[in-house]
Amino acid sequence: MRASLNSLSRNKFARNVAIVASGALGAQIITMVFTPFVTRIYGPETFGLLGTFVAIVSVLAPCLSLSFPIAIALPEDDVEAKGLARLSFTLAFLMGAALALALWFGRQSFVELLNLQSIEAFIMFLPIALFLSVWLEIEQQWLIRKKRFGEIAKVAVVQAFLINSSKIGIGLFSATATVLISLTAVGSAMHAALLFKTARINEPFFGLNPIKYSRNSFMSLAKKYSDFPIYRTPQIFINAVSQSLPVIMLASFFGASTAGFYTLARLAMAMPSTLIGKSVGDVFYPRINDAARSGENITRLLIKASSILAVVGFLPFTIIVIFGPWVFSQVFGSEWGVSGEYARYLSLFFYLNLINRPSVSAVPMLGLQKGLLLYEIVSTGGKVIGLMIGFYIYKSDVMAIMLFSIIGALTYLWMIAWIIYRSKGWKSEKASR
Repeated sequence: MRASLNSLSRNKFARNVAIVASGALGAQIITMVFTPFVTRIYGPETFGLLGTFVAIVSVLAPCLSLSFPIAIALPEDDVEAKGLARLSFTLAFLMGAALALALWFGRQSFVELLNLQSIEAFIMFLPIALFLSVWLEIEQQWLIRKKRFGEIAKVAVVQAFLINSSKIGIGLFSATATVLISLTAVGSAMHAALLFKTARINEPFFGLNPIKYSRNSFMSLAKKYSDFPIYRTPQIFINAVSQSLPVIMLASFFGASTAGFYTLARLAMAMPSTLIGKSVGDVFYPRINDAARSGENITRLLIKASSILAVVGFLPFTIIVIFGPWVFSQVFGSEWGVSGEYARYLSLFFYLNLINRPSVSAVPMLGLQKGLLLYEIVSTGGKVIGLMIGFYIYKSDVMAIMLFSIIGALTYLWMIAWIIYRSKGWKSEKASR
């Protein structure tokens, strides 16, 4: 393992991970520093309303652009990549407008269907937040394609500082859910705008010259990358449902405060995954494409990256398992001890979520979109069953979260093994040609 670490630290992949991780680290440090102040200004109920809103955004976001932004890193030439960016932007705008109309006329039905009357006042924020989240993803994927990881890192730090400062500054005068939800949308817009400016793209995605895009060219791109709307979008949607369902169900069954406790627990437990896992994933995605083109051993690359993440994540997650409630009470305030109890049971789930990042990044190159969709259906079904057993049979929020975490961790472990196994077959298939 030491040899693997030394080898990885010397190559370009490791340096790129370090650059992205430095930005993620800075952003997470800022968020961690500000969060204990934020939790003392905004109570669990306010956090619960924010968490429920963000959960709904996470579920609906992939449907707006049909996951075409993820494909931006794949084309060999920039013309096609810019076409994908413009296609994604256009889809997000049109579908966001359609959603706004649907919610305007059917808001009451939507709220009653999900039993979420507590967030009815914020429903019309959804189309705006969704469109801005897609814009942000387009900008991020473009910079990832260009391997401009330094810009990504710098912008992450600036955006985190500005938004967290705003939460505290505005919260001192008005500590409401409206403030937090509005800042969520503003944060996405600010992040995307900063990335766009930093990227120094001379031509906007609309009106790209001298290339003229038409409906036929959009249709051609959509057909060429049809795996993304057909397989990747349902996969991301189902995964988002499985991730967001606990918040939505806790809000529905036990109220906004319980959802708030879970929201903080999930936020804290996701920090290592966001810091290390996303940094590795963002760099690993184009890296594994390059490795495949040059005939490198994909299986070895996957095992190496996954093993390093397992070592790095072991200690922080173990600490939460042992001291979770005490840590949360001390750091976030005495009323947040329940969040620590939730975090204790979520540790295994997020630990495996961290380790599986390289495997997920390898899916497009390995052509496993269809298999990943099937996995997500089975995995989400299992987690939903676990939540239902906890809510309906045990009538316990803790039991529901525990079952959700155990089932989720086991399915993550299975997915890692499956993708590594399939990568061997992919290599053999290429070699036989």
